[in-house]
Amino acid sequence: MAIPAGPMLARLLLALLIAGCAVSPVDRLAKPPNLYATGLNYQAEKVPEAQRTVAPRLLYVTNRSQRLNGDGSVTYLAERSDSMAFGAAQVQFTRVQDWPELVALTHADGKGRLPRLKVAGYRDGIRFSKTPLPAERRDGRVVTEARAEREYAAYSAAFRKAVAAEVRRAGTGRILLFVHGFNNDFDDALTTLANIWHYAGRRSVPMMFSWPAGNSGLFKYFRDREAGDFSVFHLKETLDLLASVPEVEDIDIVAHSRGSDLATTALRELVIRERGRGLQPKLTLKTGTLILAAPDIDVGFVRQRLMSERVFAAFEQVNVYINPEDQALALASVLTRESRFGRLDATDFAPGELASLKKVGLVHFIRVEGAGGSGHSYFRDNPGAMSDIALALRTRAFPGGTLRPLELDHDNIWTLHPDYPLDRLPDLDLDFVQERR
Repeated sequence: MAIPAGPMLARLLLALLIAGCAVSPVDRLAKPPNLYATGLNYQAEKVPEAQRTVAPRLLYVTNRSQRLNGDGSVTYLAERSDSMAFGAAQVQFTRVQDWPELVALTHADGKGRLPRLKVAGYRDGIRFSKTPLPAERRDGRVVTEARAEREYAAYSAAFRKAVAAEVRRAGTGRILLFVHGFNNDFDDALTTLANIWHYAGRRSVPMMFSWPAGNSGLFKYFRDREAGDFSVFHLKETLDLLASVPEVEDIDIVAHSRGSDLATTALRELVIRERGRGLQPKLTLKTGTLILAAPDIDVGFVRQRLMSERVFAAFEQVNVYINPEDQALALASVLTRESRFGRLDATDFAPGELASLKKVGLVHFIRVEGAGGSGHSYFRDNPGAMSDIALALRTRAFPGGTLRPLELDHDNIWTLHPDYPLDRLPDLDLDFVQERR
């Protein structure tokens, strides 16, 4: 598709900036998923004691640069940093008195008062060395300088110790890692993670990887795309470090919009590396469920670099949420001259491609009905979509059974109706776990 020139291009760019990939509004808890409006129990009594709070602690890794404020606090910016920071943040559910009241609102129909979400503060615990680490040629090989290697190893050990302590405190070895999209700032991503994690049942350690999105100017979309590419190495390091923590059992990943490109690129490189070592990536990387929500990824990239190389086989399952009417991705398609993965419909697949994927059984395309043309943040704001994400993370079940009663259409795409899963779920035990190793 040809890109319009002149004023038309400027208007398209402006529209993209307005639509963006940011989740809006981000300062409130989204409407409760239909899952809980049906009367199914949130099972608050099974939430680990340390996680029963209206001011939960969320971990983060970021390669954003920071500004030191007068009171000693820091603000994370859209500029890049050559070093990663690891820390903990607190997100406050406001307008609620205590945990029981928050649970009660989780079961509400969403038409009344909803809690607000406020980032109460965050603090770095570790600032890693700048990359690349200095190297030298020794005995015919290029190796990291000894001092730099020792320093980085010390930071890595401190990271493992901190994550292990949080796993023990939270009472679960499962990590829920969120990678945000274009035009999201640091606080936006934290509140979105808090939202997903809360509705998914709080059975994991919530963690965010925040990259330098939210650049300014007319061409901010392209600047954010470049920032995502820049961040691949740091996300790879984060995933490697998490997998190296003995107390960590599984790592579930939710990536939204442009963050999906960043996540899948990093994962692809790690999977290829592990296979080159003769290892099984699913075991060494501890990868669990991968959720790609409204993914802003070049379709050709997915076919040639992910599906052809069978990267998705390294996961328990991969759920791709799509909306063919997504106007933000439509504009991204015009600007990049390539179709976007999160806007696919059956006609965009090659003959027999969906049937072939169905035989593999790991990659599930889920079309969100009723998301609307402007719907790009439906993974968080749509009660039906949030219901299925919660079920996928809580039950580990594949679509189509009693635990995730999605409907499969004649094109082998799962359909998620606006009222899903109303009147379709039996009284089930959401602690049921299907092992997919």
